Amino acid sequence: MSLETKTRMRSILFALCLLISSLCAAQPGYNLRFKINGLKDTTVYLGHFYGEATYIKDTAQVNSQGEFTFDGKTTLRQGVYFLVLGKTKQFDMILGHDQHFSMATDRKEYYKNMVVTGDEDNKLFFENMMFNMERHKEAEPFIKVVQDSTLTDDKKKDARSAYSKINEKVLAYQNELISKHPTTLTARILKSNQTIHIPEPPKRADGSIDSTFQLKWYREHFFDNMDLADDAFLQMPKPIYRDKINEYLDKLYPQQADSLTKAIEKVVAKAKKNQETYKYAVFTSILKYQQPEIMGLDEVYVNVFDKYFATGEMNFWVNDKMKSNLKEHADRLRHSLVGKTGANLIMQDANFKPRSMYDIKSKYTVLFIFDPDCGHCKTETPKLVSLYNKKKFDLEVYAVSADTSMVKMRNYIKEMKMNWITVNGPRTYVGPYQNLYDAQTTPSLYVLDTKKKIIGKKIPTDKLEEFLTHYEKYQREKELSKSKTPTKS
Repeated sequence: MSLETKTRMRSILFALCLLISSLCAAQPGYNLRFKINGLKDTTVYLGHFYGEATYIKDTAQVNSQGEFTFDGKTTLRQGVYFLVLGKTKQFDMILGHDQHFSMATDRKEYYKNMVVTGDEDNKLFFENMMFNMERHKEAEPFIKVVQDSTLTDDKKKDARSAYSKINEKVLAYQNELISKHPTTLTARILKSNQTIHIPEPPKRADGSIDSTFQLKWYREHFFDNMDLADDAFLQMPKPIYRDKINEYLDKLYPQQADSLTKAIEKVVAKAKKNQETYKYAVFTSILKYQQPEIMGLDEVYVNVFDKYFATGEMNFWVNDKMKSNLKEHADRLRHSLVGKTGANLIMQDANFKPRSMYDIKSKYTVLFIFDPDCGHCKTETPKLVSLYNKKKFDLEVYAVSADTSMVKMRNYIKEMKMNWITVNGPRTYVGPYQNLYDAQTTPSLYVLDTKKKIIGKKIPTDKLEEFLTHYEKYQREKELSKSKTPTKS
């Protein structure tokens, strides 16, 4: 055989080896083999996390030697999985790029005795776990000193320094792992938990500093350590994907509907490269503002519905029933958003006479929706009666009873000494009030101004006086500011 032929044969063999190697690395499906000493003749389950919930993915039978296998033709989504025995989780593991590997351990100490063959990711995962356990033991005595309220700060100084050095060890270990194995899921998880370091603001030519630089920079780089299109982050022991979105929206933006809607659009744009993360990011955002704690932010729900559901963008996964329910809630909210003109209500009072809410000429109209059988209503109504009788504000109450019974309504009026306008909700001339005002729970309270624009909603009755006081102060300051603004000649 000539030298040229030998060289050609070596090249062909080398190419075949590369091909075989790449084929092996890209094996479809999953094959997870286990041997656990102390476990035999039973059933085990492969579980996984998703958001805040846990699910069972596969089942296996353990033989008399403690051996069992989870096997499937379809590759599983990457994430943290766990072994379940009975109804109890035994230990966590990683499912990353390579899903053909074996694990051997002892039931007495799963993590300490774990031996992984054929998967770098799980080796790193368990090594990191053991390293953290060791550092935690090392730090325990210093933590006790730092947390001891009987000691002065001066006596805690050495303990703080020692604890800080241990933290530095942990961070150095993590940084090295991330640097050497960046594509592993273990590295991606560790990186996602690392702090983003915000640079100092640059100086302008005149020596001044842009005070908004750091906030703007942080908004742009908040997700640098976590790819929002990586669906492995949906399957973590803690819902870090959801929590990361919440932190971004809650801490980096003013709690105003327009600002938050734009922020959500930025989040969703990053998640959109992956259908699973796209779906999750949108649904997390709309649920967050379904019943928001901050008044006025239900407008975000309407905006998210209109952009991602009403347009059909979410049709690839949302069914007709869910979409209909979301639409129903969005439509109910959009009619009663803060800043919008409230719809008129015309209903029969205790004497069967029609009473129109728009006929009220007071500076403020308080729409109070109650149920005579509602225990919470019986607690809240006297508080509203007390404010009404003070006559501190030019307001009228338009109270709507949710019950069909006129007898119950009349008795409630007498019992609560309600001297305002009270009407029976079901006896309506303009359709169900539920379609015009979001009042799924009772009592529900809205405040409208003289033009019937909604200026407040879902305010607890004991906070109504404070709300109106602040509102009037704000209006006065606004008028004063206008009067001081010079007019153009």
